[in-house]
Amino acid sequence: MFAPARTPATIINRLNQEIVRVLNQADVKEKFFNAGAEAVGGSPDELAAKIKSEIARMGKVIKDAGIRAE
Repeated sequence: MFAPARTPATIINRLNQEIVRVLNQADVKEKFFNAGAEAVGGSPDELAAKIKSEIARMGKVIKDAGIRAE
């Protein structure tokens, strides 16, 4: 989940707390599983780190494959 830039930290933390609570419910996990996905909740910092690492990883894949935008 994402929120607009400059959303106050108190709101981000509350949203995160509630989203993680819902994602940890058995019926929600089952619905994600049945759709072929895994519900994973974490902290905003963990999400930021994951996004940063994925950008670096996919950037390398794109560069190594010589992919260019048209």
